[in-house]
Amino acid sequence: MAFDWHGGVITRETPVGEDYRNTQNVRRFMREQCGEDFRFDRPLMAWIVDGTARTMGDVVDEWARRRSA
Repeated sequence: MAFDWHGGVITRETPVGEDYRNTQNVRRFMREQCGEDFRFDRPLMAWIVDGTARTMGDVVDEWARRRSA
């Protein structure tokens, strides 16, 4: 069953699969986790959907890693 990216409760454990959608709900979760400075960029979005099994926690951690590099 596909996750409801528009209205489902997103946690760090939420799997990111082929059904991933970049929604306002996802942006809200990312701002809560990363702070108000959070912004999606093309390289991060490509990383999210590259076919590797990930969770939303992995996405948060990757955003933080890229910011600190």
